[in-house]
Amino acid sequence: MKSLFICGAFLLCSFASAQDAPKASASNDSKIRNIDGVAAVVNTGYITRKDIDDRIAVLKKQGTKLPDDGSLRKAILERLILEKIQLQNAEQEGVVVTNKELDKIIGDIAAKNKISYAEFKEKVVASGSTFDRYKQLLRDDVMLSRYREREVEGKIKISDAEIDNFIAERTRAMSGSSTSRPSPAAKGEPEEIDVAQIFIPADAGVGAQAEAKKQADQLLRDAKGDVDFLQLGAMAAKDNPKIKFQDLGYRTPDRLPQLFYEAIRNTGGGQVANAVVKSPAGYHVLKVMDRRAVMAGANPQQQPTSQEAASNLPQNIMVTQTMARHILLRNRAGLTDQDAERRLAGFRDQVRAKTADFGELAKKYSEDGSASNGGNLGWMGPGDLVPEFEQAMNRLQIGEVSNPVKTEFGWHLIQVLERRDAQLTVEKQRQFAKAAIRERKFEQAYQDWLRELRDTATVKILNVDDAATSAPR
Repeated sequence: MKSLFICGAFLLCSFASAQDAPKASASNDSKIRNIDGVAAVVNTGYITRKDIDDRIAVLKKQGTKLPDDGSLRKAILERLILEKIQLQNAEQEGVVVTNKELDKIIGDIAAKNKISYAEFKEKVVASGSTFDRYKQLLRDDVMLSRYREREVEGKIKISDAEIDNFIAERTRAMSGSSTSRPSPAAKGEPEEIDVAQIFIPADAGVGAQAEAKKQADQLLRDAKGDVDFLQLGAMAAKDNPKIKFQDLGYRTPDRLPQLFYEAIRNTGGGQVANAVVKSPAGYHVLKVMDRRAVMAGANPQQQPTSQEAASNLPQNIMVTQTMARHILLRNRAGLTDQDAERRLAGFRDQVRAKTADFGELAKKYSEDGSASNGGNLGWMGPGDLVPEFEQAMNRLQIGEVSNPVKTEFGWHLIQVLERRDAQLTVEKQRQFAKAAIRERKFEQAYQDWLRELRDTATVKILNVDDAATSAPR
């Protein structure tokens, strides 16, 4: 997965260099602008206006619709600032990527694209960059990935009790049983709140903020109707991949973001917060899924141990498994999102018109190990596939072919072949529970970590509005 993420580095970054020839100026700020075209100083480093221009050029090349209110440059600069801070800290912490490691990673990327190392190098140079610059960008990506993994993911702890509680909650939800449901907390007593959210990110700029707020208000109105909240989030994310939705799980008030708790303090279980919540990152639509008394506060003699709780769980539960096949076009240099989506849409139309067989198209065009088997992925249960793929697959009827679906691996065309009910073993339940809990914790921990990095760094923004070719103001 990491190699596939790295494979997109070249699409996300492009050749960047600072302007030269210093010019005299009355102030240090204007001197920096004139010397290097610097947009911001980050600790002991800097980000140039050309760095921003290069990111915008890549987005344009991919056919991305860009806002024209100036908000894009500010949003890209903020992302570059966070990347710069992480790279600086990674270097200080001794995170390194050797030349031998880098060459192996490039070799793996080339092999996945079914070309030689030399051919891949030629493609990089033909795209307008230099191979040395590409290697540096790739090295930075690997360092960032390793640093984040060590500082965030590596520090997430998941207890057996958390896994037991997750399985118990999931089993109760699937069976529709409420006999073991904990009682709501009495007034003034400690409680845990299960909150779900639909998050609409908002870039800087009046226009972007207004559009995000409009989307959030509409989702809030929809959420107050007779709809499944998380399905509503999934539908919104399908229309706009930037929108995220998640169930945060049971948390005590002190473990919820303060903005969230203030918004749902007096909201009952099963109810949607009265208003959209605004945060520095965007807008949040919140729903209280449930409220319950904190079990840990009761008499310890009355509390079951994690082993006892586990022994009370069913030995297996019934789940729906799906057999599906897909055609995958991987993320790679030279293939834009538009091109991949267009190609898969063409395959979809051929299959629907019965002028082509899905399996034969998969054998010929799919870019993963399932191609030789007609794209067949075998029987898959909940949590076995990345969320975007699984959500799209679950919406399909047997025999139906999806629209193109984007995941971290690339673009997919999906066809469901069959479904069945099967028993999920205890071991599989625990693996699924641990992965789901880790995902929940990682998102919150990662955002908290980024905010802490940003708050502790010394950042001075000088000139973000002008392109590198513009005269400094």
